[in-house]
Amino acid sequence: MKVNSEGVSASRVYLPADQAHSNLLSFFLKQFPHIAEGEWVSRFNEGLILDQEGHALAANDAYLPNAHLVYFRRLAREPEIPFEEKILYQDEHILVADKPHFLPVTPSGLYLHQTLLNRLKKTTGIQTLSPIHRIDRDTAGLVIFSVNPNERAQYQNLFRDRVVKKVYEAIAPYSKELEQKLPMTYQSRLEESEHFLQMCEVQGAPNSDTLIELLEAQDIWAKYRLTPGSGKKHQLRCHLNALSIPIKNDQIYPVLTPYQEYDLDFSKPLQLLAKEVAFEDPITGQSRVFSSQQELLI
Repeated sequence: MKVNSEGVSASRVYLPADQAHSNLLSFFLKQFPHIAEGEWVSRFNEGLILDQEGHALAANDAYLPNAHLVYFRRLAREPEIPFEEKILYQDEHILVADKPHFLPVTPSGLYLHQTLLNRLKKTTGIQTLSPIHRIDRDTAGLVIFSVNPNERAQYQNLFRDRVVKKVYEAIAPYSKELEQKLPMTYQSRLEESEHFLQMCEVQGAPNSDTLIELLEAQDIWAKYRLTPGSGKKHQLRCHLNALSIPIKNDQIYPVLTPYQEYDLDFSKPLQLLAKEVAFEDPITGQSRVFSSQQELLI
């Protein structure tokens, strides 16, 4: 995988045989109509578009059917995330990172350099790093990366087969009525809502379950221990919201609040932490248990 000097991985694009273009610039403009011509010209001039051998190409180079090219993304402006990740463990198989709030795991949207993956590639020099699971950018805590591409699938299968124990902690409103029912396993059926950012509960057989335990309470807030038995999108946020105790500083549940991408309020992180991960390593056979060094305070 090709990377630039800042650890950013390249994207690949295929040049179909059934198309004809006057030059490479013409193809990129047709293939990516949402990106301005001036941006593509700048990328060509800066050597950010290469052939498979790593040679920089020019905008007026001929279109080559059936070829694969690589190109690098570039963002004119990217939100700066002023919090640092920590590497908790690293060997030749995996790397375990403790991610801060607000930092995306992988590049998407406005985020390219300010992602956990690219920061770790730059720090460690390991360009084959790949996350074997994900957590939301709003959530802090543990993220595990595969080091060797040939072993990646075996680690990913652990999460697919639900043999990884994941434990989260959250700060949410204290409910005396709910306390009497805890610990409890909350189940519901979650589906995507009309807005792609939100999930919602619907009628039907449950497809998600979360063990909820009360750790401590103080005045109107409490700390909960959450052990998901399934891995649906926003599962923990949805379940606590359904119990009328939405997670503190949640901008999606119960009310969707538009993100101010370039003016993030770092004083109000979502109070959700991926605290613990435990599994049997499929490569070494070892029992692996990791715990975040971060703490949520009531």
